[in-house]
Amino acid sequence: MGQQIQVSGLDAYYGKHKAIADISMTIEPQSITAFIGPSGCGKSTFLRTLNRMHEVIPGARVEGKVLLDGEDLYAPDVEPVAVRRMIGMVFQRPNPFPTMSIYENVAAGLRLNGKHSKSNLDGIVETSLKSSNLWNEVKDRLNKPGAGLSGGQQQRLCIARAIAVKPEVLLMDEPCSALDPISTLAIEDLMAELKNQFTIIIVTHNMQQAARVSDRTAFFNLSGQGQPGHVVEMDDTSRIFTNPSQKATEDYITGRFG
Repeated sequence: MGQQIQVSGLDAYYGKHKAIADISMTIEPQSITAFIGPSGCGKSTFLRTLNRMHEVIPGARVEGKVLLDGEDLYAPDVEPVAVRRMIGMVFQRPNPFPTMSIYENVAAGLRLNGKHSKSNLDGIVETSLKSSNLWNEVKDRLNKPGAGLSGGQQQRLCIARAIAVKPEVLLMDEPCSALDPISTLAIEDLMAELKNQFTIIIVTHNMQQAARVSDRTAFFNLSGQGQPGHVVEMDDTSRIFTNPSQKATEDYITGRFG
């Protein structure tokens, strides 16, 4: 049912370059948290540190702590693959496995994580597709290629694939940036439903989207060119968009820069 994430003093590097600096925040369970800010300020980098995807890049490293329900995700005895099982991710562009059917796309993670009976797989695939509001559209063509779906359907298929392994947290890196307005609305409605089961964190460049879907918002920014990104402020979304405490946040929200 979602878990709290606590981040303290987190820095992330690409080689010698510090991409983000001294980030500390608490992300509440069963809620949607949005990260906003100009391009290049470290939003997506920080998102990837939360499930240890950042370190798959050669030379990338992280300093600081990320706790999921009190457990240090960067402790020496914690396996990155186990972290990514607990903290799923949906990427900017829909990326269903092109050679797999709709059914096999959803079942892929389950097969990797262990043996499941056919009846068990059938049940989880159906439940995941229903949870992603896709079941009624695909139930009669589960054996057709996932890549044959529309863009919005493919993104919902990727969400179904992510939630099939029952993660605690769902990370979404600009999940609607490649979608049309109708598909975007479908994903936003889906996020509102899924937050009752998962802790959801979304990176978005769409101010209106952040205001519509999130409970809390963190504004990231840069102090200057080549400087690491940092969190300017984090608060309830309604307050960030109506009465932010920092002028830089107000300037970004109102379009004075970014």
